[in-house]
Amino acid sequence: MHYALNLRTFFYSHYFYLGLRFAAGLVGVTLFTLQFASLETAMTVCIGALCTALMDMPSPLRHKFNEMSASVLLCSAVTLLISLSAPLHWLLMTMLVAISFLACMMIVYGKKSMPLQLATLFIMTMSMEHAMTASEAFIHTGLFTLGALAYLAYAMGISWLLRHRIKQQVLAEALFELAAYIDIKADFYDTRYNLSEQFNKLVRHQSLLADRQQAARDLILRSHNNRKDAIVVQTHVCMLDLYELILSTHTDYAQLRLHLADSPVLKTLHDLAYKAARDIESVAYDVTRNKPSYPEISYDTELAAVEAELAVLQQRISEGKPAHEALAVLRAQRNKIRAIIQMIVELHAASQKVADSTPFWADADMGPFLSQQKYELRMILSHLRLGSPIFRFSLRVAMAITVGLAVAAWLPYAAHSYWIVLTIVIILKPSFSMTKQRRSDRIIGTVIGCVITALIIQYLNYPAAILGFLILATVATPTFIYLRYRYAAIAVSVMILLQMHLIAPGNHDLIIERLVDTFVGAAVATAFSFVLANWEYQSLPRLVNEVLSVSLRYMQASSDLLQGKGTDDFAYRIERKRLMDSLAALNSALVRMLDEPASKQRAVEDINLFIVQNYLLVAHVAALRAIVRRHVKEIPRAALNAMLAESHAQVSDILQRAIRKGAGQRTTAAASTATPSAAASATIAATAAATGAATVADTGSDSHAEGSTIHWSGWPLVQRRVRLLQADAAKIVVHSAAILRDVE
Repeated sequence: MHYALNLRTFFYSHYFYLGLRFAAGLVGVTLFTLQFASLETAMTVCIGALCTALMDMPSPLRHKFNEMSASVLLCSAVTLLISLSAPLHWLLMTMLVAISFLACMMIVYGKKSMPLQLATLFIMTMSMEHAMTASEAFIHTGLFTLGALAYLAYAMGISWLLRHRIKQQVLAEALFELAAYIDIKADFYDTRYNLSEQFNKLVRHQSLLADRQQAARDLILRSHNNRKDAIVVQTHVCMLDLYELILSTHTDYAQLRLHLADSPVLKTLHDLAYKAARDIESVAYDVTRNKPSYPEISYDTELAAVEAELAVLQQRISEGKPAHEALAVLRAQRNKIRAIIQMIVELHAASQKVADSTPFWADADMGPFLSQQKYELRMILSHLRLGSPIFRFSLRVAMAITVGLAVAAWLPYAAHSYWIVLTIVIILKPSFSMTKQRRSDRIIGTVIGCVITALIIQYLNYPAAILGFLILATVATPTFIYLRYRYAAIAVSVMILLQMHLIAPGNHDLIIERLVDTFVGAAVATAFSFVLANWEYQSLPRLVNEVLSVSLRYMQASSDLLQGKGTDDFAYRIERKRLMDSLAALNSALVRMLDEPASKQRAVEDINLFIVQNYLLVAHVAALRAIVRRHVKEIPRAALNAMLAESHAQVSDILQRAIRKGAGQRTTAAASTATPSAAASATIAATAAATGAATVADTGSDSHAEGSTIHWSGWPLVQRRVRLLQADAAKIVVHSAAILRDVE
């Protein structure tokens, strides 16, 4: 369950704060206007505020002002165009289709532009029902703009006052997701769970965690000018260091289960991980409440149990029983868990006061860690081609709206054509998967909302009660729109139907008409989700190649750091972030593809294994860093660097080979329509596997020879990790080739 859906944390989340801010602004602007004007004027001003409020999201103040100002200008322009076109039906239809197309093209600017697209289409649909003269259209637009500017001023003022609070809430959300990530890792120690399924679940959650961490970076690292900001930033950085330690805990869980199946230590390890997750949650909980966090969880009992099991294993070895592997794996996990516990202590300390030492981020350029957004016209122009998924989506929406308007005109009753159009633009999304999910949420939410409204009107038809439910629905709509859209659909249905009931209480068919309009819009959106569709498998070659390229750069940055060529890990952090982002993008594409028709799914298993193997590269590098830090005494730097350099050369060669194979395969597919034979496919796999086996064998023999003369406590651990790193890198060639082969 999402952390914000828990009542213990819901009222402190930025989602609930957004709902309160949204509702207070809309109600305040409307009530203020009613003191000086009619209800009709107040509703126009309220709609202007509503369109601007759709852009009210957690953002740095300068970005928020630019985004909301763009909404004011664009929505005001659309209001004027539609109002002036309304008297001429043919011109109105033309403008509706053209604006729909252009609004959908705006998504070339990324996720940040999605609310702006929705606001544009929303005001377009709300303006299409009113025929006005030219002078009335300008007055109507002026009132709309007044409401939009009023909410802009209100939102900027509140956001300035709560700027530090919002940072805390976004940071807490990332911490809660990190705790959920550890909960998944804890189940690796539970033999009731299948390891492959658990790993898939872990990788899926990785995408969500990466998204929350990036949201925190964008808000927290852009400005840290005072003591309060410094505490938030150092807590955020400590969270990222803790995350890398958690990555390093990956081990051979199958071997761990095999050797310790009869021992209670597996449950002890599970309990340690579970306690660590609760400990991190306690930090997040305190951060949301704007207070320092202090450790309250003790790990002593579980750590003592692990030490007792290590003593038992050591005794078995002394008696000549084979327990070396189990001892090595358990000891390594013990050391990593101790490091994680210590880092959680530091996480608590980071929330208490500003550190005395100067952190790495004090004078660093944080640009590479932040989302970069450019709003240039040439980006839209570059997508004006049929091969562009965004262009195809824009055409799809324009055609769907055209059909929706035609159906609304054909219906025998006085259909609310604006509601049919609004349902289409809300449901129809760039990907089939998103459209499918939004359609389900919209229909179910509308049905439940209509039932709730009918019950309110039937049994609680009192002005005070209706006003109370109306305010509650107004708060719930923005609260859940990015959290659980189904709940938002329920709330918005209740809100709009109650408003209509107050304005026209004698309309007994209102709820039935609302349901019919929703089903009609959903049917049209569903039909057009197959028109000019962009299937996820078409983007796989680009995403796979991006992961391989970033993995190569990440290995270079990690190699320099591990070999001691520099003590600043800034470049390493940047490449790690980029690799996690690229893996999250590929994983998201895989999840969306699984919601598409079976005939449009490609290489599902290979994509999943490809993501896992790249994830393991990060885990092995994190483990190597932890080993070097933990066994810092008497490091044989020359021998260690020689091994790491050789390993890096071999892994880099493997990744470069995978990139070349992908480029060659795409070139071959473009030049010829012939499908590679099964024999050729087997050759690719066999070559990659042989390469991996050879590198592992070579490293193993070299390491064994050197290990006999090198006496360093970390040497066997480094040898083992290097072998695993090379073996997992070799598998990437197999899976990347299989993905491209299946897609082509």
